[in-house]
Amino acid sequence: MYLRGQRFFGLVLFMLSASNASAALNLQLTQGISNQLPIAIVAFSGAESLDKEQDVSDVIHNDLKNSGQFKVLAFSSGPHQAAQIRAADWQRKNVDDVIIGTIQRLTDGRYRVNVALVNVAQGKSQTLFQQQWTVAATQLRRLAHHISDQLYEKLIGIRGVFSTRIAYILVTDKPTRHRQYSLQVADMDGHNAKPLLTSTQPIMSPAWSHDGKKIAYVSFEKTQPRIYIQTVSTGKRQLVSEYPGINGAPAWSPDDKQLALALSKGAEAPKIYYMDIATRTLKQLTYGLSIDTEPSFSPDGRSLLFTSDRGGGPQIYQLNLRTKKVQRVTFEGYYNARASFSADGKMIVILNQERGAYNIAVQALGEENIEQIITHSGYDASPSFAPNGQMILYESKPGQHSFLGMVSTDGRIAIRLPAPQGDVQDPTWSPFMS
Repeated sequence: MYLRGQRFFGLVLFMLSASNASAALNLQLTQGISNQLPIAIVAFSGAESLDKEQDVSDVIHNDLKNSGQFKVLAFSSGPHQAAQIRAADWQRKNVDDVIIGTIQRLTDGRYRVNVALVNVAQGKSQTLFQQQWTVAATQLRRLAHHISDQLYEKLIGIRGVFSTRIAYILVTDKPTRHRQYSLQVADMDGHNAKPLLTSTQPIMSPAWSHDGKKIAYVSFEKTQPRIYIQTVSTGKRQLVSEYPGINGAPAWSPDDKQLALALSKGAEAPKIYYMDIATRTLKQLTYGLSIDTEPSFSPDGRSLLFTSDRGGGPQIYQLNLRTKKVQRVTFEGYYNARASFSADGKMIVILNQERGAYNIAVQALGEENIEQIITHSGYDASPSFAPNGQMILYESKPGQHSFLGMVSTDGRIAIRLPAPQGDVQDPTWSPFMS
């Protein structure tokens, strides 16, 4: 069975047989596409009075560069108004688009930010985007991510994810204390990491609600696994499942009114159940002697993916919630687990094991069901789709400590987030944040 990536299978086997660590992570692009779009960013007027964390132009530069889609040229000086952009000047610099802006501190302490995107590729200046915002100093970094989202969509045609968040478990060893587990929530680029829960007992399987306001997870703080739902903004939480035996792998329905769970309820092997969160009523969905775990709803809520060993080893199956028909989805590789859908429901991401190597794979849902391996370290786990379906967040531990990685669904773009002190586990990407 699975040694590292598929922790819940390990948890099942175990059960059947028997601090604030908020250091910033920093995205590092390790691989990008060869035909990157050449763009220029001129340092915003007024940015020199801000620290690096608040420098809107610097944050936008890092966001777009680390997306892997752009060849970003930075200019410390230049025009700050769209009317001042001369297309010929920028074409000589081999640039297709120019991003400019100003940051002005107002008398009430807030900041007024103006940003424009000007296309010069056709030999004339064409303003594609121009907007103004007024925000508090503490909101500048968040605003910068929001602007990056809009610029990315104008340039690529796909909604950006720079304003989204990630959650993960951080495991640290204290010299004079027990091992510490912390459920961390951070910006997509790893900044502003804050603990939602800290415990000396394991925390597992965090899952974002579709409105981005809550996280469901498994906690062992009272020795046995229990499932909690916690509000991110307030920290308030509620216990939703403490049945005898296994309580694991929570997954939200698209309307956030139900959870799919893996419960053993004191029996030998866990099954998939459906819980109405408001009433706590349960409905059993899978049956038999196999281990069934890791449910994941389709975007339309009509089916579930889950991992099962009913065929002899862990593979992915799909349950039609209306007809109750179950069909096997994965056939390549000895071991496939931890599957989830892309936002459009056309693709799934999988943890694949072949010849002892654990890598991330994607598979289009169709007649052929052919898997494509997109990571190759052999020590990868816990894949999670970005809400725009373009990137996948995962954990990797090729050495002594694990780190968070991001990879495009075609495998051409790779990004690494070096971990703070400790190991990172079970990362999950939030939905779009309003």
